[in-house]
Amino acid sequence: MKWFFLFLGTFTLYFIVTLILKYFIIKIEKISSNTSTLIDDLVVDLLKCIKKYFILFISFYISFSFMNVDVSYNLKIDKLLMIICAIQLIQVAGRLINFWVVKFLKIESTESGEKLASLRFMTIGLKVIVYSIIFLVMLNNLGIDVTALIAGLGVGGVAVALALQNILTDLFSSLTIVLDKPFVVGDFIVINDFMGTVEFIGIKTTRLRSISGEQLIFGNGDLLQSRIRNYKRMNERRVVQNLTVTYQTSSEMLNEIPKIVKNIVESLDSVRFDRCHFLRFQDSSLEFELVYWVESAEFNDYADKAHKINVSVFQAFSERNIEFAYPTQTLNLVNQKRDNVEFN
Repeated sequence: MKWFFLFLGTFTLYFIVTLILKYFIIKIEKISSNTSTLIDDLVVDLLKCIKKYFILFISFYISFSFMNVDVSYNLKIDKLLMIICAIQLIQVAGRLINFWVVKFLKIESTESGEKLASLRFMTIGLKVIVYSIIFLVMLNNLGIDVTALIAGLGVGGVAVALALQNILTDLFSSLTIVLDKPFVVGDFIVINDFMGTVEFIGIKTTRLRSISGEQLIFGNGDLLQSRIRNYKRMNERRVVQNLTVTYQTSSEMLNEIPKIVKNIVESLDSVRFDRCHFLRFQDSSLEFELVYWVESAEFNDYADKAHKINVSVFQAFSERNIEFAYPTQTLNLVNQKRDNVEFN
């Protein structure tokens, strides 16, 4: 009789204390939500997924260990504990995966539909893998031989991977794009000889709208193997421009040209002058190299500044009679007088 009261008292005490402890820990959720760390949020989130049936059975299992019963009953209780722990572990693993996707990857419900679809597919895949591992470990601990099952899953997985190699490549590439974010919808990117604005990032393909209006479709696997230039993420533009003048330009004016160009560039807002030098002799011209920065990523801003600079340079050169050079060739003919020689 004393074993029964010991079992009942221990079971009741453990169950009540565990529930009270869980209740107070969840109460600190309001405090943890105001902190910048994610560890306390994770602890509270995991405690929420602990089910009452799990606490109840753990209480029963600890209390049952004080009772003097047949060994066969202990083995059955141990197996039942293994099954219940596996079920609870699956729920904890699912909550961990969801927490990682939402908190660490900072995914919100307002994200684009295709991005949420890719992440949802990734989440389901991770859960299937983790749940399968937990299930196989549980079966092995219950005394069931899972060697043949693991071998069958391995062979089947290889066969499926070979059959769906291209699709899986594009799929994992889409996850890479979603997680690493080399570009997002709305970015203007250049891929080899193609350029356009990103319209859609799907599980298998990414679609761009080109400048001329047609839609460009790339496989995600091929896309990540290419060199991508993302113009949307520029902070400013570096402009390199060549100015060529004729060989008839005087040396004094050659020294004045960098000063003239510098004053023109510095007179504009949001433009930073870098340098202007007489760099090289060409076949039919003297070449200056002008470098300046447009403090904007927008192409229209760059085009406006370049237009104003070019017009101002043209006007300044015209006022000073500085001629722009263009490809020309000068042919000099020399008249040579030859004596007439008579032969008898």
